[in-house]
Amino acid sequence: MPPIPVIIDTDPGQDDAFAILLALAAPEIDVLGLTTVAGNMGLPQTTDNARRIVELAGHGALPVHAGCARPLMRAPRPVPEIHGETGIDGWDWAEAAEGPAPGHGVDFIIDTVLAHPEPVTMILLGPQTNFAMALRRAPEIAENIARVVFMGGGYFEGGNMTPAAEYNILVDPEAARITLGSGIPVTAVPLDCTHNCAAPVGWSEVLARHSQPVMQACAGMMEFFERYGNAKHGTASRPLHDAVAVAALIWPELFEGRLCPVDVECAGELTTGMTVVDWLRQTGKPDNCLWLNGCSDPQAVYDRMEAALARLGQPGA
Repeated sequence: MPPIPVIIDTDPGQDDAFAILLALAAPEIDVLGLTTVAGNMGLPQTTDNARRIVELAGHGALPVHAGCARPLMRAPRPVPEIHGETGIDGWDWAEAAEGPAPGHGVDFIIDTVLAHPEPVTMILLGPQTNFAMALRRAPEIAENIARVVFMGGGYFEGGNMTPAAEYNILVDPEAARITLGSGIPVTAVPLDCTHNCAAPVGWSEVLARHSQPVMQACAGMMEFFERYGNAKHGTASRPLHDAVAVAALIWPELFEGRLCPVDVECAGELTTGMTVVDWLRQTGKPDNCLWLNGCSDPQAVYDRMEAALARLGQPGA
């Protein structure tokens, strides 16, 4: 099969970094460019992080376009307490050699989707502000989008920022509602799925056995991510949420879920940002989302991820 053309919308984040690196390493995917959004960190930092990541991977020519600096209707909500002061703490990153590409990220999404000869898949790894803006400004792009894959939400697992809401959805619930109401095929990779796909215990040590700079960076980021997440959640290992979303796109045979109606609560007193999943199809609304809630072989996911990441920086990679 020819590689899937994708645009990655992101707010790096250690797990975003793994997701970007995996996408660049995977022959199943053709990354057309990255757009950045305010999320885990403010927009200047997420954009700089994205540049550092693609340059470390040997893909410095890939365009990175800065997008929206705040959610559609709400204040930004950065979380340096989770990802560190840079958002990708755990490795001594070199300064980015180049800044972002000219032009706004929303314009890049619109122009690229409309011009591409094949339908494009959108991978949304942060708040969905950029994509929602693109749909509002140019709704005709929906006709040339094959699928949206987003990391966000939780139903069986609840939320990780409030009892009801996962971070990416909580930051811009209105944007997520626009995505889900677009009529485009959507695959959600929520906490229900990622919590069933935790990395092997001590995976940072496995990565550290590789000598390539990409792998040393991954080992450092993973160690940072493990340390914070395990302390907060009382776990022995943590999932790389955004990287699991990319894995679900390229290795769908390892994941399971159900097509069902999904909406987002935008005005609840206690439930703003909740993803309302009609798992039993009780509302009579049409199915609009493939909601993944399981992984059949987490070890295989991380073994394949390790093998793919190890190819970056190698001749011909």
